[in-house]
Amino acid sequence: MPFQRRLLALSLFLTPLGCGLASTGPDDEPGPDPAATTRILFVGNSLTYVNDLPGMVKALADSSGISGVQTAMVAFPDYSLEDHWNNGQAGRVISKGGWHYVVMQQGPSAVPANRENLRQWVATFADLIRTKGGTPALYQIWPQLVNVSDFDASSESYRLAALDVGGLFLQAGNAWRTAWAGDASLALYAPDGLHASVSGTYLAALTVFGGLFHRSVIGVPRGLSVTGGSFQIPAGEARLLQQAADQVNGPLIHP
Repeated sequence: MPFQRRLLALSLFLTPLGCGLASTGPDDEPGPDPAATTRILFVGNSLTYVNDLPGMVKALADSSGISGVQTAMVAFPDYSLEDHWNNGQAGRVISKGGWHYVVMQQGPSAVPANRENLRQWVATFADLIRTKGGTPALYQIWPQLVNVSDFDASSESYRLAALDVGGLFLQAGNAWRTAWAGDASLALYAPDGLHASVSGTYLAALTVFGGLFHRSVIGVPRGLSVTGGSFQIPAGEARLLQQAADQVNGPLIHP
């Protein structure tokens, strides 16, 4: 049953997690829009679809005067990249060609075995992505709150996977830590201690958007509308989140 994306109240609610997000068959799989000037495919799990990260990235582009941006995703609950490869849908969608970026994500991958798994399957997907003319990108996520000490190891896993394939390293998890350095009270986790609050997803979207488009996010809108809802981040908090995204994105903003 297809997952219906919804964005609910700021920092308090999550999209339901019980159903798959990706389409039910090849006839309704996402495809690149030939009219779009920048096409971005996200491949991941609930850390991508909860709060509609791809929709936020597109909304940031639209509000910044970047027209013609398409975002699409293939994402299922609890999926690793290996699961995606075995399922076949992500590979079919990438094989259609036309995606400028494919942004990949799985779990924190902090322990050695999971790090090797991440690197192996990023490399497998990257070969296909490059063959079809795209650029692989790694969406670095965050560990569960109960495993907060895994931030360093998780970040290193994603950095190495990006380095392996010459892909972009989109440091959302590191941006969270940078924001907390400015205000430790920021509620970036949702109540379940796994997913992001809306503020946490907004910071991730700022990081992904700024990294993909090589631009500062200072001054972008602090309120966005995405599939199923809208939100508004308080002005002071939004400024801090934007500064955190710019700080981790420094080399991407000024390559």
